[in-house]
Amino acid sequence: MKNSKGISIPPVPAVILSIVSVQGGAAIAKGIFPVIGAAATSSLRIVLSAIILILFNRPNLRNLTPQQWKTVSLYGITLGLMNLIFYKAIERIPLGLGVTLEFIGPLVLAISGSKRALDFLWVVLAAIGIAFIAPWKSDGVDLVGVILALIAGIFWAAYIVLGGRISKIMDGGKAVTIGMMFASAVIIPFALADGILNNIKPGIFMAGLALALLSSAIPFTLEMKALKKMPAKTFSILMSLEPAAGALSGLIFLNEYLSVYEWIAVILVIVASAGATITRKRQERVIV
Repeated sequence: MKNSKGISIPPVPAVILSIVSVQGGAAIAKGIFPVIGAAATSSLRIVLSAIILILFNRPNLRNLTPQQWKTVSLYGITLGLMNLIFYKAIERIPLGLGVTLEFIGPLVLAISGSKRALDFLWVVLAAIGIAFIAPWKSDGVDLVGVILALIAGIFWAAYIVLGGRISKIMDGGKAVTIGMMFASAVIIPFALADGILNNIKPGIFMAGLALALLSSAIPFTLEMKALKKMPAKTFSILMSLEPAAGALSGLIFLNEYLSVYEWIAVILVIVASAGATITRKRQERVIV
């Protein structure tokens, strides 16, 4: 894998850089929350990402079929709501816990329909992880934040399913670009309600641009190129590191310290995700 200057990035480091980029972007996003709110931050990221992708991919909207319009619109709406709900979640709970809980959605999707006992082990491990995070005491983790992160995970699973469908009828770059346009349309009303027009200053705009690059443009590029050179199963195993990356990003950039139990929860979800991927009999194409 080479960029325009001829620098080669092997696929495994490319995926790891993508994960670091996404979680670094999430840390930037959380830093903006106190200024403009989670909804406005999510809108800033998605709209700027859409603009970048439109300029880069220049999609032709006139030749889309009705089926393509229907699928890509659902894909984009799901993408927008997934990002909005996740940002609302990490506004209330640490980034690492938010990523861990959201990851439950793709994990359940990966083992859904399986009748093998080993796959139920991964469900049990993930459930134990959630139990470690759950706010059993009034002074524990914010319950609303936990619920929002789990709902975001449901949307993530739906996003993967819709991504698989759309990959069969549209070019990937075109689908992501048009999907981002629909996501922008869905999320802008929430941002307006959050007062985004009154809070956008040059510094916030530049932070939003960095967020769009780190959370969308850079990781999408790295992941798409990496998938051309590595098995999808290997890619999925590497993506299981997302919860740990989120926890470390929260610790380094946001000073969010997790308890021993919360770190155990992160580790359990990582093991469950990696285990489900490794033991899967048949690996379908991964959609990111």
